[in-house]
Amino acid sequence: MCENLSAIMENNRRRSLRLKKILFAAVLAVACVSLVYAFLHRNDWRVPEEAKSLTNPLPPSAAALQAAAPLYHENCAQCHGEEGKGDGPEGRMYDPSPADFTAAKRMNPLTDGQIFYQISEGRKPMPSFKKKLSTEQRWQLVLLVRSFAKSSGPGQETGATSKP
Repeated sequence: MCENLSAIMENNRRRSLRLKKILFAAVLAVACVSLVYAFLHRNDWRVPEEAKSLTNPLPPSAAALQAAAPLYHENCAQCHGEEGKGDGPEGRMYDPSPADFTAAKRMNPLTDGQIFYQISEGRKPMPSFKKKLSTEQRWQLVLLVRSFAKSSGPGQETGATSKP
């Protein structure tokens, strides 16, 4: 009887060890998949559909761009660069790197609402400007950000336009 009980306990111990190994492997696999997913999607902004459909209430104008310039230099240039190329002195320390607003291929598909949402909500390491800047100031920044792609130099894609 004692030998039988000993064999049963040994069997239970082996099953328990096997179960622990399987559980550990499963947790490790989930962690690896999560890391790979996070790495592959680190540049994705989750912008709600209703935000994408917002249109800029401000018409493009020299006055709006002039009003946005000091806001951009104070709040954005340190990461996105003076000319919007994503090459600001503080931006170099971040991964993913700050966006290059001069890249028409990147900027053209974005709606004004998406840009406004990104400025408003932010995401690490970019702060939210919803409470720091007024709605009008954030829309002015949308116009300024769009202007960087429009003023690309020779040999670069140009013609960024906002989508309705």
